[in-house]
Amino acid sequence: MPVPRRRRLVDLAPLAAALAAALVALGCVSAPNSQAGQGGEPDRPASATRTAPAGDDPDGTDTPAEFKADVGDAERVAEAYWRKEFKESGLQFEPVAQLIAYEEEGEVSCGGQGLGLNNAAYCSAGDFIAYDINWAFAAFRQIGDAFIFYLLGHEYAHAIQTRLRIQKEFTIEQELQADCMAGAYIGDTERGGTLKLDDGDLDELAKGLEAVGDEPGQPWFAEGAHGSAKQRTRAFDSGYERSLDPCGVS
Repeated sequence: MPVPRRRRLVDLAPLAAALAAALVALGCVSAPNSQAGQGGEPDRPASATRTAPAGDDPDGTDTPAEFKADVGDAERVAEAYWRKEFKESGLQFEPVAQLIAYEEEGEVSCGGQGLGLNNAAYCSAGDFIAYDINWAFAAFRQIGDAFIFYLLGHEYAHAIQTRLRIQKEFTIEQELQADCMAGAYIGDTERGGTLKLDDGDLDELAKGLEAVGDEPGQPWFAEGAHGSAKQRTRAFDSGYERSLDPCGVS
């Protein structure tokens, strides 16, 4: 496939609060009786399929068409990466069944639980990744396409955890492992020539990870804890620099 474009990343300040509220919840939605790889269907109306939001771009870049293309690239690259890893390990791979964009709170549900706005999640019951398209597009325009590749990478990592039956005792362990796996996916595909990072992309992505760490004082053992800014950045960097070795994937 062609090498996806990497654009400049800009100041995170306009979206820092939204990201802090949203990304700390990435991947928390799951449900019992997982049907991953078994053709399960998500609980959502058929009309929920969306395209990129309309709207003029003030500087002529980061358009809805570019957003849609980058989402597609991120999904294809993640699928190809994990297919290769599974094959090399002698395992059968099943790609995530669906990638679903939604616009309204509760429009898509996972195991009977409606998904909220400003969020993205992997749902094991139905085997799909769903995301608030308006929130994701706004973040894409403010931060750049690195955000989309990280977001899809993190959620796809949760799908891989399900396929490998990895279930940690604490949420924070599950989430930091997903950050590490997202880092490995981005780092390995860059080294393999599938992705090309522009100067400054990693620095900006690191700032994004710093913005989405748990609030100071959040107990590490709390349900829903994802890790401090330093922990999340360290996990992502470990995967990016050393591939899956430090991620504990087995």
